[in-house]
Amino acid sequence: MSVERVQKILAHAGYGSRRACEKFIEAGRVLVNGKRIKLGDKADPSVDKIIFDGQEIKSSAKKIYIALHKPRNVLSSTVSQSDHQTVLDLVPSSEGLYPVGRLDLDSEGLIILTNDGELTNLLTHPRFQKEKEYKVLVAKKPDQKQIETWRRGVVLSDGHHTGKVDVFFDHSKGKGAWLKIIMREGHKRQVRETARVLGLPVVKLIRVRIGSLLLGNIKLREYRHLTDKEVSKLKQRS
Repeated sequence: MSVERVQKILAHAGYGSRRACEKFIEAGRVLVNGKRIKLGDKADPSVDKIIFDGQEIKSSAKKIYIALHKPRNVLSSTVSQSDHQTVLDLVPSSEGLYPVGRLDLDSEGLIILTNDGELTNLLTHPRFQKEKEYKVLVAKKPDQKQIETWRRGVVLSDGHHTGKVDVFFDHSKGKGAWLKIIMREGHKRQVRETARVLGLPVVKLIRVRIGSLLLGNIKLREYRHLTDKEVSKLKQRS
């Protein structure tokens, strides 16, 4: 027998990061042998019947890793509650895939789609400090004080104090400027909210890197499968 916490079983089966799977359990979306479970409950996937959203979970034998260039007005989620497409709508045979690293509706750039829950956890859990790099066009040219404040961290409207961020001026664009932002955390809408606090409205935001993986020349709405070497590099813990 192999008894494990159910959130770990779900993650291994490709249903998202462990943190996401914990939320599924807390929301009452997971049953084991017909009973709704609570966070911390364990099961043996070889014996117990585990149901998520009405469907029995099945561990994927083949792991899939896709790099996608998300355009604006496409949701970084698996389900849409509006007329907007999701990132899964842009990829055929997307069953079992989950997006790694959210981008808001107005942002574009690199999204990884995978059914490897352990990789998802490695790339998204704060303790692993995986870098995400963004190209950001702001409506006004920042002064040195604004850049230094962004680098040190600011307090957002929800009370979150951002960590240290690498911020570099790239080049001017009309009255605004392109910046390069490198972060090791992923608080909701952090780049946009930080820019707003500093009086630098975001005009365009593009994520160009997650960990060691670059967006490269993938065009909007297009995708490619990762190589084994790219996956191995993403899985490195340092």
